Amino acid sequence: MHSPVVFIDGDQGTTGLQIHERLRNRTDLELLTLAADERKDLRRRAEAINACDFAILCLPDAAAREAVDAIVNPAVRVIDASSAHRTQPDWTYGFPEMSPEQARRIANANRVTNPGCYPTGAIGLLRPLLQAGLIPDSYPISIHAVSGYSGRGRAGLEEHEGQDATRAPAYQVYGLALAHKHPPEIQQHAGLAQRPIFVPAYGAFRQGIVLTIPLSLQLLAPGVDGETLHACLARHYAEAHHVHVMPLHESRNLKHLDPQVLNGTNDMRLSVFPNVEHGHVLLSAVFDNLGKGASGAAVQNLDLMLARR
Repeated sequence: MHSPVVFIDGDQGTTGLQIHERLRNRTDLELLTLAADERKDLRRRAEAINACDFAILCLPDAAAREAVDAIVNPAVRVIDASSAHRTQPDWTYGFPEMSPEQARRIANANRVTNPGCYPTGAIGLLRPLLQAGLIPDSYPISIHAVSGYSGRGRAGLEEHEGQDATRAPAYQVYGLALAHKHPPEIQQHAGLAQRPIFVPAYGAFRQGIVLTIPLSLQLLAPGVDGETLHACLARHYAEAHHVHVMPLHESRNLKHLDPQVLNGTNDMRLSVFPNVEHGHVLLSAVFDNLGKGASGAAVQNLDLMLARR
């Protein structure tokens, strides 16, 4: 059997470059790349995508849809890193730790859609708690998240690392119209009955994410507290290799959350911070927006799919 051929369509973008870096020294697969003057040639791209075993799409949404439409070879399996297919029922959602069955579904799928970076943290926190009935699906969820500027792609890198980097803002909240593309994805895969409020921001650091979700215990079922929520998350991720739940005794000693602490890894750390006096709980997720939030997740899904061969 030949080594599987992997074609990264869009390998010069932020996510594509990171995926290429993670795969380039692998001996169990062959990377198919296009010359610089062929990358925008639709005919050449179509030939490449139909000649590979696995296509990883690191493209804008419209271009990702066009790439999928160009596939005529039924043997080609796809991992789409764009948001084009994340709520489509005929695509498998590429968050292996989401449920006990999800890794197997990904391994057997022909079409896998990578989660968004922010949704990875939000769904990672919310879905187990909703499925266990500890948070009602009607809860008015609010999510705040800060990402490194690489989350903006080349525009963020140019603003913070280019010639005018000294003018780059230290912190900027965006999505003020509350119309960001991620809430439908979060709502669907977390199991919420209504659209969550999502407020994203960029900080003056290259990569990393801190995402937080505040909860009021008086809106939860009687008897549900921080320890109950923590125990549920700990059970759900007990066997997970890349998602870890910080023990309560450790989180009680934390004074701050560092968005960069897991940079360069494919790991995500979840924490629960209860305030008994006020009846509040803060849920948090920390991970690398270019790791578990993008390229790391794509490679994790690729490895699951390779195992089916």
